[in-house]
Amino acid sequence: MIAQVLHHIDWLLLWGLIATCVMASVQEGTQHFGLSRISFPFLLGAFFTGNRRHAEAVGFVLYLFGGFVFALGYGCLFESLHAANGGIGALAGLAQGLVMLLLVLPALPSFHPRMASPHDGPEAARRIEPPGFLALHYGPRAPLIHLLGQILFGLILGVTYPL
Repeated sequence: MIAQVLHHIDWLLLWGLIATCVMASVQEGTQHFGLSRISFPFLLGAFFTGNRRHAEAVGFVLYLFGGFVFALGYGCLFESLHAANGGIGALAGLAQGLVMLLLVLPALPSFHPRMASPHDGPEAARRIEPPGFLALHYGPRAPLIHLLGQILFGLILGVTYPL
């Protein structure tokens, strides 16, 4: 299975990048319109630097790399199912989004070096607001926007995967 996925490495690089850019455009674009305050590139970059501008730049590069890694995972999923289409991709994106909202984001304050704890509040070194349940601390539309981005990511990969 891995060999078949790696056979499509050029596809993974191209469409993983495109799907990640679409997902980021939805999530970051809605942030600029005031619909959400969540920024995964910023949260990712803030792991490595306390400088907000640098965190966004570093985070975006890591976010693009993460999109490629997840595209590899989607390729493995499609190969194991011997099927690839928009429905499968969208369901996989929905599942990935739900895992992020229900498991990863609630645990983030436990290990993010710059994120405040929901129990202790902000400190000098921990000033980023924790996401809260379903990332609702980042706005009431944040979970839906996150899920929309993830579904689009999976949909693009499912429609374009060369099975």
